Amino acid sequence: MNHKKQIRTFALASGLAIFVAFALDLLGEPPSAWHPVVWYGKLIKALEQAAPQKPASQFFYGILMLTLAAPIALLPASIIHLLTKRSYIMAIRRSNRVSGVITYILLEGIALKPFFALRMLAEAGKRVRVALEQEKLEVARQELAALVSRDRSQLTAELVSAAAIESLAENLSDSFVAPLFYYLLFGLPGAATYRLFNTFDSMLGYHGQYEYLGKAAARLDDLLNLLPSRLTALLIIASAPLFGGQREHAWRIWRRDARKTASPNAGHPMAAAAGALGVQLEKVGYYTLGNKQKTITAHDIQRAERMVWWIGGATLVLTGLLKMFWSNCDE
Repeated sequence: MNHKKQIRTFALASGLAIFVAFALDLLGEPPSAWHPVVWYGKLIKALEQAAPQKPASQFFYGILMLTLAAPIALLPASIIHLLTKRSYIMAIRRSNRVSGVITYILLEGIALKPFFALRMLAEAGKRVRVALEQEKLEVARQELAALVSRDRSQLTAELVSAAAIESLAENLSDSFVAPLFYYLLFGLPGAATYRLFNTFDSMLGYHGQYEYLGKAAARLDDLLNLLPSRLTALLIIASAPLFGGQREHAWRIWRRDARKTASPNAGHPMAAAAGALGVQLEKVGYYTLGNKQKTITAHDIQRAERMVWWIGGATLVLTGLLKMFWSNCDE
């Protein structure tokens, strides 16, 4: 097989691997002992133990943490990618091309799965919704812990609903669109490295015991999510009618409110979702997104769940097709 044809075949196989990964996602998450993102969390906690106390030292140690951790995400993913590619080449040499392609698709898909989570995100929203439908506000507050880290003890049912919708929209970008975006551009190493840096931000960020330790991670995460967050917003706007929303209103609210949040990225999918769903999303004392057209209820969370599935499906198909027909640079 000539080189150009081989590149096309790998691109096709990489695209199909995305659908294998999604099928595995529908089955659930890998066990914690085998989950790369869990490993990343343990690594970050271990590195954090040696953090200095002085702000300037914390800042530079935070950069060192990122530098030391990056190869741990990049190298295993690169090795897996090269091994699957090698298995395909060996199959060709044995005149068994179909077997090689299937092996490549399955192994690449299995390796890709842990770096995104669509079903887990939708189910987290569903648990909050069901608790509200059963009028169990305290249970709903507890279930919301899977989606947000803010204090939930005083949230009303409406604010619980708003927080759930906000998080579904924001995490749709962080947990699904962004990993596939970097898989499209840089293959498996790109998805793995993105998840590592995103985990750094979620665990350290700007605040906490060592305030300056996470500043570099937060800035890097802001940069990495610059495009995915806006792509997610545009997908929400374009798909709004599929989950009972209005494109025009979603567009107006996105343009008006996307920059109201402290994060340069989180406001984009959240504002688009507020406009598409026709609700006002509020984090008291911090921001208000959308217009107060009605009281938010559990039904609106259900619509947001449908939004997650529709946008997830659209992202999956678009990424798979682009990967198949774009002889990209990672091959």
